[in-house]
Amino acid sequence: MRKKLILLFAIVIGAFFALAMRITYINATSGNKYKKQVLSQAQQKYESRVMPAKRGDIYDRNGNILATSNKVYNVILDCKAVNENEDYVEPTVRALTSVLGIEEGEIRTRLTAESTKNSQYQIIKKQISMDDKKAFEDYKSIPEESDLSKEQIQEKNNVQGVWFEEDYLRIYPYNESACDTIGFTLERDVADSGIEGYYNSTLNGVDGRQYGYFNSSSDVEQTIIEPSNGNSLDLSLDMGAQQIVEKYVNAFNERMGAKNVGVIVEDPSNGEILAMDGGDRYDLNEPRDLSQLYTKDEIKGMNDEETVEALNAMWSNFCVTDAYEPGSVIKPIVMASALEKGKISTSDTFICDGGQAFGTDTFIKCAVWPNAHGTETLADVIANSCNDGMMQIAAAMGSEQFIKAQSVFNFGSRTGIDLPNEGTGIIHTTDTMGETELACSAFGQGFTCTMLQEINAMCSVVNGGYYYQPHLVTKIKDSNGSVIKTVNPVLMKQTISSNISTDIRSYMHQSVLRGTSQTSRVQGYSSGGKTGTAEKFPRGNKKYLVSFIGFAPVDDPAVVIYVVVDEPNAEDQATSTYAQYIAQGILSELLPYLNVAPDETSDGETPVTELWEGFQGYLSNNTESSLDENGNLVDGNGNLIDWDGNRIDENGYLLNADGSYQIDENGEYIKSDNLDGAGDGSGLQEAVSDTSIPAPLDGDSKTAQDNDMESEGLTNEEAGLE
Repeated sequence: MRKKLILLFAIVIGAFFALAMRITYINATSGNKYKKQVLSQAQQKYESRVMPAKRGDIYDRNGNILATSNKVYNVILDCKAVNENEDYVEPTVRALTSVLGIEEGEIRTRLTAESTKNSQYQIIKKQISMDDKKAFEDYKSIPEESDLSKEQIQEKNNVQGVWFEEDYLRIYPYNESACDTIGFTLERDVADSGIEGYYNSTLNGVDGRQYGYFNSSSDVEQTIIEPSNGNSLDLSLDMGAQQIVEKYVNAFNERMGAKNVGVIVEDPSNGEILAMDGGDRYDLNEPRDLSQLYTKDEIKGMNDEETVEALNAMWSNFCVTDAYEPGSVIKPIVMASALEKGKISTSDTFICDGGQAFGTDTFIKCAVWPNAHGTETLADVIANSCNDGMMQIAAAMGSEQFIKAQSVFNFGSRTGIDLPNEGTGIIHTTDTMGETELACSAFGQGFTCTMLQEINAMCSVVNGGYYYQPHLVTKIKDSNGSVIKTVNPVLMKQTISSNISTDIRSYMHQSVLRGTSQTSRVQGYSSGGKTGTAEKFPRGNKKYLVSFIGFAPVDDPAVVIYVVVDEPNAEDQATSTYAQYIAQGILSELLPYLNVAPDETSDGETPVTELWEGFQGYLSNNTESSLDENGNLVDGNGNLIDWDGNRIDENGYLLNADGSYQIDENGEYIKSDNLDGAGDGSGLQEAVSDTSIPAPLDGDSKTAQDNDMESEGLTNEEAGLE
């Protein structure tokens, strides 16, 4: 036994000696090679890498999340590490394809291509979820108590060169709601539309970094600079109000439709935007998806230039960017300016004889031509939307005072809202405004403005004369939720006196009670309004932009709403009732939603507001009807129907369910009385333009003159207001 132990000991000593000699030999001949391999493998884990910052969230005024960032992971492939041993290739490829669903050909191309086979950083899949990352890690892991075979364990151990890089994916919980206002990110930290674009630097944080290195003793050391997350934003936007707006715009578009529909709801007491719907909608989570506006064949047929043009048109915010001739909604602002400058008084009367002649060739008609409104007070001029009376008011002001008044209300220059790409519109100068241009400008033609300019000016007219800078962001918070800045309302100027504001509100109230704005009335609430119907250039093309601007209640307006319907899909576009239908529907829900108390009730009961019949069946979006390729309304079986859902033939005659004709008591076919979807409305005839109206100024014209808007303005506190 002793001899056997001595022999075993000698063998062990001999083995250790042989191993030491071998290690010494390898170190002497190949030590640098293996040292580099070890350092390279360690470097994979400890190399310098970016630690992304989380972009700030966006909230509405009630704390609803409008935009947030969720942590995701990019899958990184270290091709050099995989190619170090041919036994690593197949297990790694199988793991990536079976667990993460990455295309096998893509992986093999990266591993074999000359440009990438030695790369230690190849992104092979972006933005996978934490669940997917965990599933891959579970696939690679070997439990302590495992019944796996040696081959299975070796398979897992040979999965090499795969690691995960943290990133963030922007998420928009409300999808397409308020898309033009919120905007979207092009990349994790790049945006140029909506709030996302305007406040891009505020929302972005500062990325951190992990620095890995080796000291002189070849020990791994690292320095970590933690990321600083971006700031979050609270908006004045109310998603409840926004969804009410979109509900009625959707219903109108399904019932009738138009080239474009824009709506803004603003709080006149501070300039806060409560809701804004700027035209074509798109899913903020898929902002490049054109399928809601174009067919697959149309999208497929677009070249790159046409695709970019279509995307830019879809992303454009009509409420902020586009300029147009506003029409008669400008009249209360013009009248208020004339009163403020003392060019007319509240006791003045005007005689409408059907129009005004300018020179020997130009005659601008009023809406009732060849009839006339006769003698009118200021309230009558607004209620009747009388062009003739407004032309006389503008003449009393003169071109110089008229242009200055426009500038006081900020027409011709940007309002300064915190959204990108704001338009300016173009107003006349004293060099371009003759007596005809002056007359036409009085009823909103011959110059251009944006929706934002019009509603902000009107807010000033009805709130006592105070012009506030419109804005959306109310608070900026850090990543911990602490408020670092409160965005107070900014009072830019006083445009008119409070007495004149009271008078104009009363005149606009008359427009709702007995004038062209009757269709907008919401039962139980006093309100004021003004309609607009402007024929687009070139004149005589029968294409109109119709609009309505209103407020409620009359004595202390809680909201101002502005609705623009650009080229409604109707044979006769020249009626502002289309815009009034939308405004009435919105206000009927919006005022109770905002807890605005009814001020015109009888015995404490509020009468029910009867909305436009065209909304029936569309407000809940449960109709099975649709438009066929020829623009005809059809039911779920493809049968022609009228706008009440009754089956009809191609000439509009009513059919029974079996296809036979409905016959009256005289044996005659009965024709549907609701084929075009256009109600008559209860308002008076709206003032529309005629071919004598000059064209609006072009884009090369000077945009403003004598504008006295100051850049900073005053806060309410500085102005001594509540």
